Amino acid sequence: MAALRLLASVLGRRVPAGRSGRALAKGGACGFACSARARVRFYTDPVKAVGDITDGSRIMIGGFGLCGIPENLIGALLKTRVKDLTVISSNVGVESFGLGLLLGTKQITRIICSYLGENSLCEHQYLAGELELEITPQGTLAERIRAGGAGVPAFYTPTAYGTLVQEGGAPIRYLPDGHIAILSQPREVREFHGQHYLLEHAITADFALVKGWKADWAGNVIFRASARNFNVPMCKAARTSVVEVEEIVDVGSFAPEDIHVPNIYVDRIIQGEKYEKRIERLTVRKEDDEICTSSDNIRTRIIKRAALEFEDGMYANLGIGIPLLAPNYISPNITVHLHSENGILGLGPFPLKEEVGEGPAPCKKGEVGLCLPPPTSVAPPNSREPAGSPPPSLCPSAAIPARDLFPEMTSLSLHTERGGRQQNLIQPPHTEA
Repeated sequence: MAALRLLASVLGRRVPAGRSGRALAKGGACGFACSARARVRFYTDPVKAVGDITDGSRIMIGGFGLCGIPENLIGALLKTRVKDLTVISSNVGVESFGLGLLLGTKQITRIICSYLGENSLCEHQYLAGELELEITPQGTLAERIRAGGAGVPAFYTPTAYGTLVQEGGAPIRYLPDGHIAILSQPREVREFHGQHYLLEHAITADFALVKGWKADWAGNVIFRASARNFNVPMCKAARTSVVEVEEIVDVGSFAPEDIHVPNIYVDRIIQGEKYEKRIERLTVRKEDDEICTSSDNIRTRIIKRAALEFEDGMYANLGIGIPLLAPNYISPNITVHLHSENGILGLGPFPLKEEVGEGPAPCKKGEVGLCLPPPTSVAPPNSREPAGSPPPSLCPSAAIPARDLFPEMTSLSLHTERGGRQQNLIQPPHTEA
């Protein structure tokens, strides 16, 4: 008791004895348990799990594209009809799935994200002045969330120096007549070791709604492959974290070192009833490794040209779209290091048709399925450097001889690392990807 009183006085907040309490700096999100009694509450009804989310709440919703999104908790918000929400997420889903459902009911008034994708509903509401939109570079968004959970109020990053992000003036909200109502503010800039950096502020939230793979009855959570994405840091950056999982297992089922989110960062758990796990563009391969999609001469010419830029030992960041086919045209005498934006280090082929929806086929941004051959590793999103380059300490684990690369991979943008600077190698023509 004396130790508890001393701790409470140091933290500046009274923590009742024998109860679980939060000891937070103002704006912080990490808590601690001062009692051995479990903090985590288990629910059977997702509506009750989000019942105290009120109008005007600030919520984080995990997922990367459509991969790893809390489908049941999003459905519960549709039922509660809570409105005026500020949502922090990597993207805005599609019109008929994910966050697009909440946009359709106009329950969201502000979104902080890094990617709009193909959600035309979001675009329409934004341009009509019905939605505030703050676009943040993806690595910066991941770090802002991580910093919020760590209690770090702000940090410096070189990303976006010299752009509208730094200079300010990007439209956040329009008026119905098309005039700009709210503009982004300029960032503070400092110079370190001859390079310019922007000051970015941490993000915290009232609630985090995330999707896990499994949880035990103590409240520890694990994720599967790339579905970990933004879910882990969001659990730490919100005052109340609500996790939906596919399965609840006995305590002791997880090795301690395999737990991704310890129960101290989890407040509520619900086992989801069903999951659609939608994939935006399903691409599969046949047994003979033939891709079940057609490609034209223009794409082939683009890919062959891009492949000429690969050099031995090069690090390549492969995005979404067509140029991920480029490894098919790399010389077998060189080795390249492949990195994916969702944390996958070393990419495999598209899944077979019968593998779709099964365990071995994780998704890249919820758009295409992937297999992960050795020596693939998966890193959490905050392992990405804010500048967008693959973490140098992790890339060697993804070194794959070019002759062993699968030719079925597709992407839309291709970047390489040279001298610490990221270069766009190709500009796709204005054709449908």
